[in-house]
Amino acid sequence: MTVLITGATGLIGQEIVKICHAEGITVHYLTTSKSKLKSDPNYKGFYWNPDNNEIDHKCFEGVSAIINMVGATIAKRWTDSYKKIILESRTKTAALLQDTIEKHNYSIDQVVSASAIGIYPSSYVNYYEETNTEISSTFLGDVVNAWEDAVDGFKTPTCRVAKIRIGLVLASDEGALPKMVQPIKLGLGAPLGSGKQWQSWIHVKDLANMFVFALKNGLEGIYNGVAPNPVTNRDLTKIAAKVLKRPLLLPNVPKFTLKLVLGEMHILLFESQRVSSQKMEIEGFDYTYANLKPALEDLL
Repeated sequence: MTVLITGATGLIGQEIVKICHAEGITVHYLTTSKSKLKSDPNYKGFYWNPDNNEIDHKCFEGVSAIINMVGATIAKRWTDSYKKIILESRTKTAALLQDTIEKHNYSIDQVVSASAIGIYPSSYVNYYEETNTEISSTFLGDVVNAWEDAVDGFKTPTCRVAKIRIGLVLASDEGALPKMVQPIKLGLGAPLGSGKQWQSWIHVKDLANMFVFALKNGLEGIYNGVAPNPVTNRDLTKIAAKVLKRPLLLPNVPKFTLKLVLGEMHILLFESQRVSSQKMEIEGFDYTYANLKPALEDLL
């Protein structure tokens, strides 16, 4: 089997590539950097520049499936110009892939695409399943809604599309976790705001395995990419401090302080989404890290 991966050099993409190679799946990947083009038999790079609608269409040769992880980071100040990049790095890239497949008459059987739980409205009480149709009125809600619409463009009578709504991804060296535990390590840790906001997290290895599981099992439709046991921000902070053997002495960090420092993107820290993993579990997916403490012990 040969799969094309977009965003293969990102945090989750790198883990997916490792799993594909362990399972004998050949990987083609797209990169905007000509210096990152490799040509190993089972790991082959192809150049694209979505801003200029450029792509080496040979990336699709022999490919039967796509894992679509491409998208600019949301953990960067949301200026108007950067908001446009966040959106178009997800929507324009999908359109370019679809146009290229159609133009050169390639046959793709399956697409497994990243999405995000940011589509769900912030709530302390709701427990979101994939059947929920309410969409968050925030910038993130708008982005994820447009992203999923763009990904639906891959659907044909012969091509299945699965969308995995990713939660808070925990990894040791990249992503949110190192930034979250830095103050705790210095003895300056504290919950954010009320600390009651739900955080639906997932260990990066479980998430990467989930994408390959969706690919191999021909999953279709929307799935939540979260672990089975979400926690509040207060509990996440407490468990991280316990694993690091550090005290929590400071009062909660006021919301307005972080709004001043971070601007609009401060909502990333205060949105509350308690999200269900049941649909993925029913499909037969096994989590290595279903609970937060063992996940943090592994990563920290």
